[in-house]
Amino acid sequence: PTFSRLVDHLLVLTVYQCHGACAEVDSDTEAVAGKGFKLGCISCKRRSEVESSSTIEWYFRPKGESDFVHIYTYKEDNPTIKNEQFLDRVDWNGSKRSSDIQDASIYLFNVTFNDSGTYRCFFNRILYYDNYEHNTVVSKVVHLTVVAKATRGTASIVSEVMMYVSIIGLQVWLLIEMIYCYRKISAAGEEALREAANAEYLAIASESKDNCAGVQVGE
Repeated sequence: PTFSRLVDHLLVLTVYQCHGACAEVDSDTEAVAGKGFKLGCISCKRRSEVESSSTIEWYFRPKGESDFVHIYTYKEDNPTIKNEQFLDRVDWNGSKRSSDIQDASIYLFNVTFNDSGTYRCFFNRILYYDNYEHNTVVSKVVHLTVVAKATRGTASIVSEVMMYVSIIGLQVWLLIEMIYCYRKISAAGEEALREAANAEYLAIASESKDNCAGVQVGE
């Protein structure tokens, strides 16, 4: 996966672990033959405080075909592979130890060119309210292309360039802020020194005036 995609996945992982929230991130769409690949599928609930349970269904339509075939089912630690093509090659990579599934990603081992095509992920979700239950169905689509060697698309390159530009811009902005703050503090320090010098001068002048007045009275 590209650097920007890795950043996205890390952000999602951080959100899950630190805040208990959910952020929907699109799946990668290019796999390398002979390697593993994560098919991403995330569906966030609109109200996180509402309890729910979900059954996940994955379907696959091979490239050039018109019909989808059922390949995988998951419900709270109970996975079932439904298609021989994916037998012993699919592993659950989503929400764990919970029936409240928002991440329904799966991991595909030993990708082949025959795995190219369209994948659909269905969330069959039941929301539990105080007085009733509400059933919803949410689907996500992943168009997967299998290649012999990893490539970098234009969007990936532009995204990474923009990331570096943003970092450089941020550093320049911080440098400008530091210079501005330094000058402001320096000016404040000089003003304080001037005020202190003026105060000392006035004190000396007042003391001299008092001494002169004392001398005149003595005479």
